[in-house]
Amino acid sequence: MKFPKTTLILVLLALGLGGFVYFHEIRSATQQEEVKAKQQQIFTFAEDDVQSLTVKTKAYTLMLERNSQGSNPKWLLKYPVSDSANDAIVSYLMDLLVKGKSDRIISTSANQLTEFGLAQPNATVEIKLKNQQTHQLILGKSNFNNRFVYAQADSATQPNGNINVLLVSTDFVNAVNRELSEWRQTVDNSKSTPLPTNLPLPTPTNTK
Repeated sequence: MKFPKTTLILVLLALGLGGFVYFHEIRSATQQEEVKAKQQQIFTFAEDDVQSLTVKTKAYTLMLERNSQGSNPKWLLKYPVSDSANDAIVSYLMDLLVKGKSDRIISTSANQLTEFGLAQPNATVEIKLKNQQTHQLILGKSNFNNRFVYAQADSATQPNGNINVLLVSTDFVNAVNRELSEWRQTVDNSKSTPLPTNLPLPTPTNTK
């Protein structure tokens, strides 16, 4: 059966328009997903950007620094003692910091932070980048069903005076709530010395 020329043109136009709308909608949906993923991302730095980490829990404070010599181990324990760090333990925390996302963001006033366990946090991770920029992740208490943990990331106050509280994975708690000795790379545990927990923190050096 032979279609009139005008009918064939209309069919081709309809197919072309349909294809344009279809691909436009797919592209728009993809862009929306990318925007949402960026909004959920806790931090935007890469693992190689990080120079040092300071982990503070209610039990201890430890400082970790990337090995500048470029040989194993990748991380060094600088405080409370100088030693090789457990790369697997540090890499687990680093992976969460780089790839971690927030499930939800709650805008709240500063005087309500106590309700989320953030006024006196369970743990704080301070991140220093190679370009001297710093970031901070504060971990509070778990939510009602223990699926997530309330947290603050670079807790800047919003123009309306509120602070963003994030719901993050409980993996962050697992990453920092460890025995102090776990952070240390030890070949023979029988020959290792206990890590002190009551040393004074090193005094920051002012640089000009």
